[in-house]
Amino acid sequence: MQESMPAAAAEAPMRDLGQGSASPATARADADPLADPRALQILSTEHWSLLATRSLAYNEAFTRTGMFLTFLSATLIVIGFLIGAQGLSASILPIAIVLLFADLFIGAATVGRLLDASAEELQTVRGMNRIRHAYRDMVPGLEPYFVSGFHDDAVGVLATYAARTAGSPLGNIVHGLTTTVGMVAIIDSMVFAALCGLIAAGIAPALGPALLAATVGFAIAFLAFLRIGSKAAIEGQRNAESRFPTPVDPVD
Repeated sequence: MQESMPAAAAEAPMRDLGQGSASPATARADADPLADPRALQILSTEHWSLLATRSLAYNEAFTRTGMFLTFLSATLIVIGFLIGAQGLSASILPIAIVLLFADLFIGAATVGRLLDASAEELQTVRGMNRIRHAYRDMVPGLEPYFVSGFHDDAVGVLATYAARTAGSPLGNIVHGLTTTVGMVAIIDSMVFAALCGLIAAGIAPALGPALLAATVGFAIAFLAFLRIGSKAAIEGQRNAESRFPTPVDPVD
């Protein structure tokens, strides 16, 4: 009986150590995750992960575009050799139409993948802006040293691309045509125009109907790709979650 009492008393402080209140550092980390000393390492690792993902999106976009242009160049060379050997005869038209249709399919698939890659790239930029926002909260006063944006809304993402505000609708369309996906969409529209012209030439072998069909086909394809791209951009901004929007007050 005398030996059991000290043993119980010795176990009590050990239970208190395991079940006692949290340390001050742990309490601060629970109240503010950025106060945790591990936060900087975790955020830095995530930043590099997003950079790698963005690089993969860029590489895939360039690779897919190069594959499409290579295939298009090869088919145009084949069509040129066939027309040079036999002329634009009735036997050449079906072959040219099939090859151009294959080019159009590959080009449309390339546009779709480029739109997805652009959405993935924008998502990585939004994530890196959030991490920069965390860096700013960790060390206040870092704003003058940031070239890229640190807000995750549309304005903050555009700031990362060296554009402070969104332009006019016409300016956005013109800018979209200068991008990789815009260039591929224009080439696809030209391929569709050539396809329509060849089909019209096979039905009515005259220059006027073929030119009219090609012009109308280019307009239809261009407007279709323009609508698809605009819809993807609008839905991407609408579905994007903004946790750190750009404040209305420019001083903040």
